[in-house]
Amino acid sequence: MAGDAGTKRKRDAGDKGKKKSKDGAEVIQVSGITKPQLSAPVIATTPGIVVPDSVQFDSFTKPSKSAKRQRTADAELLLHASNHRSLDFTGKEEKALKNGAPMQHYIGIYDPKTGKLEIVPAKKMEIRGTVRARDATEDQMTGVPVSKTNIDLRNTLGQTFGTKKARKAIASITENAIGTRKRKEDGTWESMEMGAGDRVLMETMVEATSSMATREELQAVVEKAKPVPRSNPDAEEIQDVYVPSQMVGADVLASIPVRDWQQAARANDAIDVYSRFVAQRVSHVAMRDDPEHLRLLRYMYWLILYWQAARPGKERGTKRQLPRDKLKERMDGAPEPIIESIRRTFTDSGTIRKFHADLLATHCCAFACILDNYETDMLDLREDMKFEQKQMSQYFMEIGARIKVVKSEDKTKHVAKLALPLVFPNAMRQRQRK
Repeated sequence: MAGDAGTKRKRDAGDKGKKKSKDGAEVIQVSGITKPQLSAPVIATTPGIVVPDSVQFDSFTKPSKSAKRQRTADAELLLHASNHRSLDFTGKEEKALKNGAPMQHYIGIYDPKTGKLEIVPAKKMEIRGTVRARDATEDQMTGVPVSKTNIDLRNTLGQTFGTKKARKAIASITENAIGTRKRKEDGTWESMEMGAGDRVLMETMVEATSSMATREELQAVVEKAKPVPRSNPDAEEIQDVYVPSQMVGADVLASIPVRDWQQAARANDAIDVYSRFVAQRVSHVAMRDDPEHLRLLRYMYWLILYWQAARPGKERGTKRQLPRDKLKERMDGAPEPIIESIRRTFTDSGTIRKFHADLLATHCCAFACILDNYETDMLDLREDMKFEQKQMSQYFMEIGARIKVVKSEDKTKHVAKLALPLVFPNAMRQRQRK
């Protein structure tokens, strides 16, 4: 056995001349394409419906406009059946996707006696069913006059003339509405109990929304995230809305030196500053016995210098702080803690992004209103900040100020007034919509 494993078996000599017989495939002869004279066979599909065997179709042809002489079998075919009790069936030829011409199909008719296959052109058709409309009575045709509500009239108007987005919103409200009343025959409404499914849905909605924030809480979060100074919206006096010690910080405000300005003002000496807004007011504020307003004016002065000293940043739309040694020279005697406080409040590690720029500008607007007894001309601050008039007005409106234009013979002034109740841009837009 071991020796036989390594040797090959030889084929018997007797098998050498034998040939294995194979069953030959039957040859089918195609006789050719036979074109029907009257009507071509139909290959019909019924997607989504079942057509009973008892339904009988009537055939209709539509001759082509281009061909003067056209065979009946080549004309467009239409099948229609209306002998079903509630449905009408219509069969149409399938169209090609590109040029719209009918797709060509063929069927083969095989004759086993002669062994010939006859090819016949066929029409591929798709049968669809539609619910037959019933004959309505005269009362049904007349209908009951229904008085539409304002919401119905508004929705109808929106569906007719509204934008695509508005029509989609109206359709969504209609589809998702949970009705608790129905219309009676005389056009009035009567209340009705919700179904079991509606009650379960409402209970699920209550459970899902129990932990959601209220409208007031969401509004508070939005207001807190806006680049505006800290305020007291519930204040009853205008001076209690924006408090300098809360906006700047009591410790920071108390550490601002003002003795040199007070002494210079009392001695009628000139106080040189690099701000038009501060230069117009420093002597008047320093002469008053009000060190808090003078400290606020000096803090605002350093804030303006910090903004003027900033240079374009690496990212688009940003600014960057100068190096510390150069910044200290530009800040005109500002103590290091004050500079660091400004950097922490109005920059992101020395980078002034749009949020910080808006925050700095709205702080300056609030300071200007406080220093000018809550009514200030925007020209001086606009020149210091290098803003356009529209942008400057927008910053004042963000803190709740009202803007009015005062025209005289030779010039036009834009005045911002801070008074209760504060009017913010969102509230103004809502009033315009109403």
